[in-house]
Amino acid sequence: MSGRVLGGALVSNVEVTAATVQRGDVIQLGGLPCRVADLFQLPQGAKQLLFESGELLTMHARTRLVAVRMLRRR
Repeated sequence: MSGRVLGGALVSNVEVTAATVQRGDVIQLGGLPCRVADLFQLPQGAKQLLFESGELLTMHARTRLVAVRMLRRR
């Protein structure tokens, strides 16, 4: 599903893994949207996500989540 937002950006739902998650992705956890502020590489392909709220989430190499991603038009 994709939709437009103001400023020419496109919003899209994407499946993310530890290898593809990016800063700015919004992941819904426990019914609350959490925006990824920073990422830290961990051993064996895992990543630790730091959200703007200060919470941490560890994604293992096989973890798959759905995120909302802003795609900028060029």
